[in-house]
Amino acid sequence: TSFQISNIQAGTGATNVIPGTLEVIFNFRFSTETTDQDLRQRTEAILARHGLDVELEWNLSGQPFLTAEGELVSATVAAIEAVTGYPGKLSTAGGTSDGRFIAPTGSQVVELGPVNATIHKVDECARASDIEALSKIYRGILENLVR
Repeated sequence: TSFQISNIQAGTGATNVIPGTLEVIFNFRFSTETTDQDLRQRTEAILARHGLDVELEWNLSGQPFLTAEGELVSATVAAIEAVTGYPGKLSTAGGTSDGRFIAPTGSQVVELGPVNATIHKVDECARASDIEALSKIYRGILENLVR
C-alpha cells in the first residue's frame, strides 16, 4: 500500500494571514492484501489519536484485483521474452488502470505498457524504442492467443 498526497491548499494567498483551514486530497494505492475499510479505519484512528478536527470524504474508484495465471498471462509472458530476450515478470506494481472495472467480470486482465518512470509527472514521456518494442509484444500476444 502506498499513500499519495495530490493536493494541499490553505490560506488566502496573503502572507500575513494564518489559515483557518487546510484541505488535503490524498489517495491510497492498495493491493488485495488489505481492504478499503481497513485503510479507512486505520487512517481515522491515526487522525483521532492526534486529536485533529477533521472532516473526511471517502471515494473508492475501484477494488484491487489479481489475475490468476492462464492463457492470456502465458501468451503475454511468452511474447515479452520473444521480443526482449527477458522473461516477463508478473507484478502488481504498475498502478491503477481500467482493469479494475474488467476484472470483476471474471476476465483475465493483463496491464502492459511502456516503462512508466515518468508517468503522471511533469514532462511525462516514453522512449520511441520502447513504443516500437511494445507494439511487437502486443502483436506477439495476439499471435500466441490464436495459435
